[in-house]
Amino acid sequence: MSKVVSAAEAVGKIRDGDTVIWTSVGLAGFCHEVALALEKRFLDTGAPRNLTIAHDSGCGDGKTPRGMNVVAHEGLVRRLISGHTGHAPKMGKLINDNLIEAYLLPQGVMTHLWRHVAGKKPGVITKIGLGTYVDPRRGGGKVSPRTTEELVKLIELEGEEWLLYKPIPVNVAVIRASVADERGNLTMEREPLLLEGLPMAQAARNCGGIVIAQVEYLAKTGTLHPQKVKIPGVLVDYIVVATSPANHMQAGTVQFDPALCGDTRVPLVGMPPLPMGERKIMARRAALELKPDKLVNLGIGVPDGISSIAAEEGVLDLLMLTTEVGTYGGMPVSGKDFGCTLNAEAIIEHHSQFDFYDGGGLDYTFLGMAQVDRFGNVNVSKFGQRVVGSGGFINISQSAKQAVFCGAFTDGAEIDIRDGQLHIVKEGTTQKFVADVDQITFSGEYSQKRNQPVLYITERAVFRLMNGKMTLIEVAPGIDVERDVLGQMGFRPEISPQLTTMPPEIFAAQWGLLKRHMERQTGA
Repeated sequence: MSKVVSAAEAVGKIRDGDTVIWTSVGLAGFCHEVALALEKRFLDTGAPRNLTIAHDSGCGDGKTPRGMNVVAHEGLVRRLISGHTGHAPKMGKLINDNLIEAYLLPQGVMTHLWRHVAGKKPGVITKIGLGTYVDPRRGGGKVSPRTTEELVKLIELEGEEWLLYKPIPVNVAVIRASVADERGNLTMEREPLLLEGLPMAQAARNCGGIVIAQVEYLAKTGTLHPQKVKIPGVLVDYIVVATSPANHMQAGTVQFDPALCGDTRVPLVGMPPLPMGERKIMARRAALELKPDKLVNLGIGVPDGISSIAAEEGVLDLLMLTTEVGTYGGMPVSGKDFGCTLNAEAIIEHHSQFDFYDGGGLDYTFLGMAQVDRFGNVNVSKFGQRVVGSGGFINISQSAKQAVFCGAFTDGAEIDIRDGQLHIVKEGTTQKFVADVDQITFSGEYSQKRNQPVLYITERAVFRLMNGKMTLIEVAPGIDVERDVLGQMGFRPEISPQLTTMPPEIFAAQWGLLKRHMERQTGA
């Protein structure tokens, strides 16, 4: 019997109450054709119902009806288990309206979970998440009132605290590849990322479930090179060939760019620079923390501007920029295509990258911050009543040798940069430095126990976590410390006796000093 079926036939195999897991980072790796067929079946027939939907990363682009927005229907979904749901506002609304159960767990833990499910292990045992909102003492990752089952357990091993993330039986894995042969062997040559399709498929099969693979092209059996096959056909039950290019986007805004999958390399020196403004100031100041030949991770938002600064300043060849989804080298891209990389030197599997990250392989991480409190805790996962999850933030921030958080000092401020000085034209409407964060995504206390250096960079001030206290160490030229910094905080930080001015040259229209700065640090 042929494994090639229509999307409608494939989703017809999904039953009420099934747990369905999906590959995706944004829209890279997402099986949009399968999702559309699942939505249509539900809207036409009312089935299947009460599914548990699970995906490791954010799934969608935050605006259009793509990604998890497609299947976000009351009745279709009973429970969401995800690393991040901010890219799917329709799913977020189901959570906020308390219409579904929802768990938002660390992305890296979820990538590892499928291997443990496949191997019939007791679950993922890790320190990742201790002290954060996924610690059972702080909620266990449950983010809607109707969510009651405990999926995370605090345990003790050899006198140390650990978290046990319980296994999730899998009924259906929906995974994506570039090419399938008639036996279901899958290759990934046009995909920008390898993701975690293999352990997902293994988990489904070892749970007695099925595997649905969406591809662009079908090949004759025996024509695929075995070393290029990333998922063997014996694990695949159904093959869905995308009927429209729009249903198999390479990334969020890209139909296909050969530089994202290594088929070609593009010149990066002429890439459009960041416009002058607060984001560029923060990215420049953060870039001063870089040292040659160190392994670096860049988060989404302000931090992903650091790669643009590195390209503009001609220092990309001095760095090894990585992403949590498995890319090394090149220039990580931003926005809706976040996670993909231009001119990558290597692309490895998602879960393998988190093995390396969790073990302390990262020298530096540069991440965003929505709220920071007096203890150095950072919140990026909950905004008022809206919960979005952590993505890889918890794994990365907790494990890197040094963490640098970047974000605007207040929300909505208007600034003016002239004559190398920063002026606040209109103050922001919301304080981001608060007495206590709404949710702990990064634990300052846990970080201090690890003796991890932590820096907080804004456009007008820089802080360091010292002895468990937020300490002001730099202010921008032109800024009044009392009025523009201390007066806009919900707590009073320590002030360093060596309080200094942020490097004035980063406020100039043209910089051109980063390469010299980094070369001076060779061997540091």
